[in-house]
Amino acid sequence: MEPDEKIQAHLVSVWRESKKFFSVGGREGMLILTDRHLMFVHKTEAKKKWWEAIRQRQTVHFLKSKSTMITHDGYNEENLKNDLENEKNIELRFDDILDISFEEKIWGSILIVEYQKNEKLEKHQYSIAQDWVKYPAKEPTKYMKVDWEPFVQYIKDRQKITR
Repeated sequence: MEPDEKIQAHLVSVWRESKKFFSVGGREGMLILTDRHLMFVHKTEAKKKWWEAIRQRQTVHFLKSKSTMITHDGYNEENLKNDLENEKNIELRFDDILDISFEEKIWGSILIVEYQKNEKLEKHQYSIAQDWVKYPAKEPTKYMKVDWEPFVQYIKDRQKITR
């Protein structure tokens, strides 16, 4: 992350699943869009109370408006820099993204991102969870219907390399 970079969109309660053959399970985290990067943060220093409050506020927002171009108070660029020190979190330059699209499913909306990182081709789908089951493993039970179009367009408009 560069010093003058600003957060453009910040989504919590995001469920990421690999689109590989035979992949099982997923991971919860935050999907963050800045001026130059797309980041998936699943190891965060954010407090659990903050997370729960923001997750509830985000759910209310999506019930009123479907736009994914939102930010949350209590998490800023400094928090993001600290979280990105953990190598398990993913930071993608827009030009590392080979393909980005979205689909509407009966159960919710998904963002599909294909990228190349460290010579490996990766493909993941992201969806925003509304409700969770905690046992035997934490997994979403209900997903939100959102509008990924402005999110995708923001990235495509800033890519220098497109395919």
